[in-house]
Amino acid sequence: MTIKIQRFFNIAMILLSWLTIPRLGIDNIRRFFPASMLILFVETIFAKIGKKQRWWVFYNKPKSFLFGEFPYQIGPFLAISMWFLKWTYGNFKWFILLNGIGNAMFAYPYSYLARKFRYYTLVRFNHSQFFVYFFYKAFFLYGFQYLFEKMINQKNGNIL
Repeated sequence: MTIKIQRFFNIAMILLSWLTIPRLGIDNIRRFFPASMLILFVETIFAKIGKKQRWWVFYNKPKSFLFGEFPYQIGPFLAISMWFLKWTYGNFKWFILLNGIGNAMFAYPYSYLARKFRYYTLVRFNHSQFFVYFFYKAFFLYGFQYLFEKMINQKNGNIL
C-alpha cells in the first residue's frame, strides 16, 4: 500500500467512524464518552508498548504513532466502544459476546487482509494473541462504565 493510499485510508477510517457518533444521541454520547476515552487512553499506552516490543509493524513510513496506531484508536476503536456500550450496557453477557465477535473479526480476517494489502502485519503476536490483546480491554471498558454510572447515581442520590 502506498503512503498516499494509507493516508487516504486512515482519514476515511476516522471520518466514517466519527460520522456514526451523532447517531448515538447526545445523551448516550455524554453517558458513554468518559469510559470510552479512558479505555482509549489505556489502549494508547499499550499500543506504545506493543510498537516498542514489535508486536506488529506498519509497512509504510513514517513509522510514527500518529500515522500507524492512532487512526485506529481515535476512529473505529472509540466509536465502536461507545456503540457497544449503547447496545449492550446493562447486559454483561451480550456485551462480552459482542466484543468477542468484533475483536475476532479484527484479529483474524481484518489482520489477514491488512497483511495482504501491506498495511500492517503481526510480528511477535499471532492472531489469537492479538485477539486477547483487544478482548481483555472489554472488561475494563465495562468496569469503567459501571464505575462512572455508580458515581453519577451516588451524586444524584439514586440507587443502582
